[in-house]
Amino acid sequence: MTTLSDPSADGEPVSARESLRLLVVDNEAAHAHAMTESLEKIGYSCQVATSGPQAAKLIEQETYDIIITDMVMNEVDGMKVLKLARERLPDCEVVMVTGHATVPVAVEAMQSGAFNFLEKPITPKRLRAIVDKAADSVSLRRENTELHQRLDERFGFEGLIYTSKKMQILVDRLRRIASTDATVLITGENGTGKEVIAQAIHQNSPRRSKRMRAMNTGAIAENLVESELFGHVKGSFTGADSDREGAFQYANGGTLFLDEVGDMPMSTQIKLLRVLEQNQITRVGDNKPIKVNVRVISATNRPLEDMIKEGKFREDLYHRLKVVTVELPSLRNRAEDVVPLMDHFRKMFLKRHDKSAAHFTPAVTKRFFGYEWPGNVRQLRNFVETMIVLDIDGKLDIDDLPPELADESSDDESVTVLPLAGESDLVGQSLSVIEKWAIEETLKLTGDNREEAAKMLGIGARTLYRRLDQYKKDEDDAAAAAE
Repeated sequence: MTTLSDPSADGEPVSARESLRLLVVDNEAAHAHAMTESLEKIGYSCQVATSGPQAAKLIEQETYDIIITDMVMNEVDGMKVLKLARERLPDCEVVMVTGHATVPVAVEAMQSGAFNFLEKPITPKRLRAIVDKAADSVSLRRENTELHQRLDERFGFEGLIYTSKKMQILVDRLRRIASTDATVLITGENGTGKEVIAQAIHQNSPRRSKRMRAMNTGAIAENLVESELFGHVKGSFTGADSDREGAFQYANGGTLFLDEVGDMPMSTQIKLLRVLEQNQITRVGDNKPIKVNVRVISATNRPLEDMIKEGKFREDLYHRLKVVTVELPSLRNRAEDVVPLMDHFRKMFLKRHDKSAAHFTPAVTKRFFGYEWPGNVRQLRNFVETMIVLDIDGKLDIDDLPPELADESSDDESVTVLPLAGESDLVGQSLSVIEKWAIEETLKLTGDNREEAAKMLGIGARTLYRRLDQYKKDEDDAAAAAE
């Protein structure tokens, strides 16, 4: 039996170790408790299993970050513990404890996914060093997972705000595109969110762990576009005081988003086409080609087909960029998304500007819903931020509206409301059918907020709930009769 009695602690903060759960497995109870005592003295929280079957049961029922298990045990040995841990706790690190005779087996265990092994006799220093390394591995994995979760919340498909059928169809298409390596051309008006879509594609692709670089080719001086894309060497032009890495090298292994690609100079278009075909770049002022592996996503608000006819954009590059095309609808063509976007930006800017709760009034909601949004989502976002900044009473009302929507000469009735789905089919229908349609469309308008919908309809919330219950009962009765 090995005795572990060194009580010393090293430099890692106890709180970091206390956040991890350890399972120590050994059919020699004294040895298991000795290892546990040594680890608990430096802050680890440990549980003991003195047999393989007991360990298996605990792994089935509990969650552990690190498991330290003896190799040789009756009934359920260390290899079986490892296998079960890999199946049930894929993020757990397993450290194997072995005698000299079973070192080859321990090496085999590492090939099967074990983190490391400890050879008997075990010293407290060696045990703690291996467990600390395993803890570092677990912590790093946690940080990466949390980072990806934050990125998913911001840029993943789950972070896209919509309720409209058009956007649902678009997101379904994006899910299929993201898993491939195809070049993508995103089209749509200014402000529709082309870079957000590009971020979502990257974040849901196999390249998500690599860099994404966004570059607006229309915002860069024509003589510097090539340097920004491909880089340059020192002395290649006036002001080139040192070597510079371009966007392709920066995003190597990841994704390059080229916004307003229609503004790219013709001379650069030729070089970009060559890069896409050969997967290599040449820096400005250099003759040495550099291999790159980059997925290119481009975007434009200009009709590239017309530019091709005018001789302003290369047809061969166009076809190389548009292996897959994504067309973003304007906000006026997906009016159902206005209210969900309002609420999303309201929450975002309340937090950003450190303001307490504030809510839109029905009058403002009607103004937003009836507006045509020439600047699309970007304009709506800016309007909401303006209102949050100006608000002083927690009520986002007409007095907080930006000038475009706050025209005092116009009342709510004068706002041109965009047509709703099915509106033209209501002529000649019974009042009950029209009432049901009005309630359903108002619920869409309010993002299924029933209290808000009741206010807009001018009825009590209880009345609205009764109507909805009746519609559900009628649908169930109809379904039962059809059977």
